[in-house]
Amino acid sequence: MTNHSETTGPSDSGGIPRPEQPSRKALTSYEGPGDEHQVTLRTPAELADALPYLLGYRPEDSIVLAALRDREGRGRFGGRARLGIPASPDDWACAAGQLVHGLVTGGERRGVRPEQMVAYLCQEPARGETGRDVMERLRPLAQRLRVECGTLDVPVVEALCISAGRFWSYCCDDEACCPAEGLPMGLPGTSVLAAAATYAGIQVRGSLSDLRARLQPGESAVADEQTAALDTAAKTLVARILDPEGRSEVARETLETAERVMRRLAGAPPVSGMPAEDLRDDHLLGHHEAAALILGLQDRTTRDRAAGWMEGDEAGPALRLWRALARRCVGPYGEHAAAPLTLAGWVAWSTGDELEAREALAMALGADSDYLFARLLHQACNEGLDPESIRRCLRAEREDRGGAEASGPDDGERTGATGSRRSAEPSPAPRPQSGRRRRTRSLGSAESTRRRAKPQNREPRPDDGRPRTPSRAERSGAGRTGRTCSRTPGKPAEGGGE
Repeated sequence: MTNHSETTGPSDSGGIPRPEQPSRKALTSYEGPGDEHQVTLRTPAELADALPYLLGYRPEDSIVLAALRDREGRGRFGGRARLGIPASPDDWACAAGQLVHGLVTGGERRGVRPEQMVAYLCQEPARGETGRDVMERLRPLAQRLRVECGTLDVPVVEALCISAGRFWSYCCDDEACCPAEGLPMGLPGTSVLAAAATYAGIQVRGSLSDLRARLQPGESAVADEQTAALDTAAKTLVARILDPEGRSEVARETLETAERVMRRLAGAPPVSGMPAEDLRDDHLLGHHEAAALILGLQDRTTRDRAAGWMEGDEAGPALRLWRALARRCVGPYGEHAAAPLTLAGWVAWSTGDELEAREALAMALGADSDYLFARLLHQACNEGLDPESIRRCLRAEREDRGGAEASGPDDGERTGATGSRRSAEPSPAPRPQSGRRRRTRSLGSAESTRRRAKPQNREPRPDDGRPRTPSRAERSGAGRTGRTCSRTPGKPAEGGGE
């Protein structure tokens, strides 16, 4: 599965006394949710220490921009955006333009255009490199960011490189302030800012790798067993999904299995720590159960009904299930992770965790860049929209299905985590892609089954305001906004909302 690298932090978590001119002495300050919790950031060292609190995690191999804006004569941190550092320097100009323009235009759409910018480059040394080598190697990228910001009349008041436990400033050449050998970063959690953030309830949830580990397969001896289970399930489920009658049965079985596993997860004893929680959940999900759920969720209608487990007592077990399924999309089934990752991102966003939502949705697009549901949710989350409008739509559909069953459904199918009875009407049967022969009975060998295991659903749905899978003609441009870079496919720049 593609290790997607775009995510952002909280949208608006700090206030700063704004200087009249870019200044080296009193750059910024940081506030918690209440204005009474204010910490003034006067030096590059304090700005470097603030980065994990701006994002909610410690970035790795990242370009980060933090916008500064004026509010009632005081400056505040505004939107934040992060993008992975492209491996090739040839891609740096495109990546810098994509990130800067995305953050600035996103702020303009919300009526809070950034007025200044702080830039961070975070990367650990490669073998044989030092932190200073990293700083010098990334200097052209820092300069590109400053030029891109300048073209939009948004000056960069500070640009920092953080590497090997030290930091350097690209904007200050004063040896007394920013020596050539760099300055050491403070110990995590020991600064005045860390104390203020803790008091204000702001948490740093480890590194970006820690967040991703919950959502992607790791190196495990059971990967072969899970692949074999997926191969076995694909031989029967794909043919049934392609059949109109069998599709309804697969939908019912998928949702009933998901309900059963969610009840199992909800009843599991608590453990301490995210790795222990995920390991517990993995042990509670069998390989064949996971395979059936992963393949069943490739059907759009089934996935949309599963998205209804988004709040209340259902949300927690559902999010744990979607994470566990994403971790089971091993080997040749990496693209199948788009469905559970999108569901995980949706539930996280619905329950107020924008950090995990953005990362999960970005990873879903990394698994399948044409997955429209993920693209639309990703854009909406980044633009700071309220998920309640989507929740209302899903609630209404759930109530409609319940009402239809109460009046006497033909099939009496039972779906939903609460155990209520609702019909599971199949969506139109999927069409095969052009140039391929449609097969509904024999799927051949396990290797050919892997290539066909993800059924394509390209039928349009009524225009009811809900995300739909694009037609083949729409796939090339649906949901794409802003500048794109042909050298860095699958990496849309993100910007935190205001």
